[in-house]
Amino acid sequence: MLTREALCLHIRELYPDIGACGIDVNVEHDDQNDRWTVYLRKDGKQLKTYLEPGDAEGCMQGKQCVSLGIEINQLKDSIDRMPSR
Repeated sequence: MLTREALCLHIRELYPDIGACGIDVNVEHDDQNDRWTVYLRKDGKQLKTYLEPGDAEGCMQGKQCVSLGIEINQLKDSIDRMPSR
């Protein structure tokens, strides 16, 4: 079973600049909708995205990380474009 700690670590492995450059990542499983919520926080700004069932698990098993990669990249780009608070 996939844990939030394992998914968080995997995201940091795929994107070493998360955490190292002031971008914090957090993940939570939404049991009601059976999906993962990924939060990125930078400079007081926070955005989130959702990973549909199977996307995170497939990536963790080394099968396919395209969906996870696209979602995280879009989130990083969006948070960088947001005005500072």
